[in-house]
Amino acid sequence: MSHIFLPYGKTELKFELPAFARKLDLPELKVQVSPEKFASDLAPFLDDIPKKCNLAIVVADKTRLCGYDCYLPVLLDEIMRRKVDKSHIKIYIAYGTHLPQSEKESRETYGKVWSQFHFIHHDCRDRTLFRELGTTKQGTPIRIRKDICDVDFLITFGAISHHYFAGYGGGRKLIFPGLGEQMAIYHNHGLFLDHKKCRLAPDCRPGRLSCNPLAEDLTEIERIRPVDLAIHGILDHHGKLCQLLVGSREVFFQTACKIHAAHSEVSDPACYDLVLASCGGFPKDINFIQSHKAIHNAAMFVRDGGTLVVLAECRDGIGSDTFLPWFDLKDWKTAFDHLAENYHGNGGTALAMMEKTCRIKICLVTNLDKEVCDKIGIHKLSHDTVVKMVKQQHVSLAVISSAGYLVKISD
Repeated sequence: MSHIFLPYGKTELKFELPAFARKLDLPELKVQVSPEKFASDLAPFLDDIPKKCNLAIVVADKTRLCGYDCYLPVLLDEIMRRKVDKSHIKIYIAYGTHLPQSEKESRETYGKVWSQFHFIHHDCRDRTLFRELGTTKQGTPIRIRKDICDVDFLITFGAISHHYFAGYGGGRKLIFPGLGEQMAIYHNHGLFLDHKKCRLAPDCRPGRLSCNPLAEDLTEIERIRPVDLAIHGILDHHGKLCQLLVGSREVFFQTACKIHAAHSEVSDPACYDLVLASCGGFPKDINFIQSHKAIHNAAMFVRDGGTLVVLAECRDGIGSDTFLPWFDLKDWKTAFDHLAENYHGNGGTALAMMEKTCRIKICLVTNLDKEVCDKIGIHKLSHDTVVKMVKQQHVSLAVISSAGYLVKISD
């Protein structure tokens, strides 16, 4: 037996592993960023900013940290060194359809600049905020905040990550769906459904941009309102910021995705009887909606009929009011038909969860109530129960310390 500590919220849980257990580890990354290097990398992109321009910076919320407390001040200092008036700088929090965070959470996420600059909480439901910029080939109305459309210089700043149906998160997703209108976001997310074959679209998966209808829709929207400067964070599997890539244009986002993929994707043909996985701790397991991404990743390593145990604290509960109602419908087909007719809320996440619970047994060590877990179709277990389960395992076992980051890629 050997022991391992796995992240759970802001703590760790200890497990004893049998000798045959396979640890699906991610490589350790070197930190290649510093305030000085970041400032130097910014210079070529900021030197030509007009002094009297209106400038917007778009950042992620508390669920997608990117070293904001350390590096957002550097960015703002460099902008103001170019004589841009502080009153002309606005910082937008790209919630998409996420619930807004509190004053305390915002201060913890963005650090000292929270009280020094004008932050704007995006509200996807306020129809007065948006401008209609046309429709994509796949019918998504392009509705983006009109104040973002009118700024002279637009910057996005966020971490690249895998996304279970958009291919990758971060980057362009900060503009849309991050600052998009609710029904337009739902239409884009609805591309996750293959209406003709009554299934989840197989090309809407982590790591896939080409031939992914949802990702291609986002590319089309990005071309309507491209940013002037994109700052892409590369995180290690502990959630620590290791690189800040500074650039612009569509190909730069693709390059950042490849850099992220190089240390987070694996091609493993094996499937295991039991997989023990951590989401990666806070904020990857801040709520169930965020934890689902790790559950989705880890489930790909489990054989049909096998068992997945995930450590997901979910200190903020489910994270959405639109997820659980889907489980009141009698079965997957009924839920699919309802969603196909009117995509809304976290219906796609609910369907993806139903699909997994039909194939494998899913258990959580979590703060969620047992009644909530039962409704979703998952089993709530104590830490002690999982310790015994792992010790008694006699068939194939894999352990993933950061399932929110590790992605199994298959053709």
